[in-house]
Formats: sequence, structure tokens, C-alpha cells
Amino acid sequence: MRRTRTVRVGELVDDLFRDPVIRRNIAEGRLPKTWAEVAGPMVASCTEEVTLRGSILTVRISSSVVRHETFMRRTELRDALNLASGHNLVRELIVK
Repeated sequence: MRRTRTVRVGELVDDLFRDPVIRRNIAEGRLPKTWAEVAGPMVASCTEEVTLRGSILTVRISSSVVRHETFMRRTELRDALNLASGHNLVRELIVK
């Protein structure tokens, strides 16, 4: 007689979230929220679009003043995004 092991749904979910590919995909999906947290409330309120293609993040900002400030801080923001997401998702940050 063969013994079967009972697997709980919680264990399956835990295993799924340990997968590095799944974790990276989740981090990519959360990137707009992470952007808002990292950039701060003023920049987030002026951000119209956050798009990741490959490892290039493009943010569209409605205010020219906030856009300029964000452009000047793009390297710092890129590093903070990668740190907050736990992955090197963003190689380049384009501010439009």
C-alpha cells in the first residue's frame, strides 16, 4: 500500500512564493505602488503613468517642476526602487 502525503494549500502557496521567478514577477506588478512609496506623495500625485519595459522604467509626470526634480533624482530613485522591490528591476529610469 502506497502512502500519500497530505499537502495543505498554505504549503503550496508558500512554495509558490519562494520561487524567484514568481517573486520577481510580483515585484514587477507592484512597481507602480513601489514607485509611489519611493518617490513620495508629491511626485506620486503628479505621476500619470509608470511603465516597465525590459529593465527600463518610464514615468510620465504632469507637472514640469516635479518632472525636473524627478529627473535630477533619477539615479537615486532607481536605486531606491531596486532596494525596495528586492530585485534589480530597473536599469534605467526615464522621466517624461
